[in-house]
Amino acid sequence: MKLTTKGKFAVTALLDIAIYSEDNKKPITLYSISERQNISLSYLEQLFVRLRKNQVVKSYKGPGGGYVLMRELDQTPISEIIKAVDEDMDARTCRGKANCKDNTKCLTHDLWAGLTNEMYGYLDKITLKDLLSKAETKEPSKIMFCRS
Repeated sequence: MKLTTKGKFAVTALLDIAIYSEDNKKPITLYSISERQNISLSYLEQLFVRLRKNQVVKSYKGPGGGYVLMRELDQTPISEIIKAVDEDMDARTCRGKANCKDNTKCLTHDLWAGLTNEMYGYLDKITLKDLLSKAETKEPSKIMFCRS
């Protein structure tokens, strides 16, 4: 159970799109996200294949192409982004199969299942809009991103 760079970078990249896409009308290139957020272009390409496949973003080809969000900011929960890039935050070793030890459920299975549900429940309640509304400034060039 660890949130890795996949999830962190995916959230950061989508926030970048939310800020720079002019009300989700102007597609944003992965190159521009890469430059602004200092994330490898090839890594972003891998993430966006998954984000597009899971209908979190929509792609446009050709000149002026790039990516936009599929839904409004208040309809894009952080949990959906994390799941779309195959981030696994399950605290259970058995990944929910209840075959923890010797094909049986261990004593702490329900504890870790509860923790997993709480984490996803928390992330279900937070949207991209919520994160942007907490920005100390509305000027895009001054919004600070953190991936730690």
